[in-house]
Amino acid sequence: MALVLPLDPDHDLETKELAEFFNETLGFCPNSVLTMQHRPAISKAFINLNKAVMANEGRVTSALKRMVAWVSSNATGCRYCQAHAIRAAERYGAEQEQLDNIWEYRTHPAFSEAERAALDFSIAASQVPNTVNADLKKRLHKYWDDGEIVEILGVISLFGYLNRWNDSMGTTIEDGAVESANKYLGEIGWEKGKHDGSRY
Repeated sequence: MALVLPLDPDHDLETKELAEFFNETLGFCPNSVLTMQHRPAISKAFINLNKAVMANEGRVTSALKRMVAWVSSNATGCRYCQAHAIRAAERYGAEQEQLDNIWEYRTHPAFSEAERAALDFSIAASQVPNTVNADLKKRLHKYWDDGEIVEILGVISLFGYLNRWNDSMGTTIEDGAVESANKYLGEIGWEKGKHDGSRY
């Protein structure tokens, strides 16, 4: 069971209205947001930050942002966020070949050098201690401008918050997220772990 149980979607009507955003991205309101409602200022601020970070401003596509989120969540080990990110990548038009080979992004031909730089940045920025260095900076600036790098780091940072929240909370994972995770990540060992609703 989660550390703190999620509240009913109707608990805070402002949060409910803002959370309609997730019906597009995931097909459901995440239990993480329903748990944040215990302090509605947090749930509302989080949704607004999520919307700002995930807004498509240009070349950093919605699909790439979700793949960056998945790689970041994989680096930190949050199975809840891994499932959500791969589901959102699927829903936002990531190529099937990329979804099927996300684990091999460094070598698989479905990924461009620009995408590889962004995904390597996601791993380096998600590690503790942080491993972003001058070589990675050079690679990033070869393919992305300053605003795009800010967008990419915004996704990594947003998921840093979510990874800590959901892994500490033991947030119960939703059926739709499980379905996508099993489809794309099951072969390489993804499982619910503490997010199965009965571990805490």
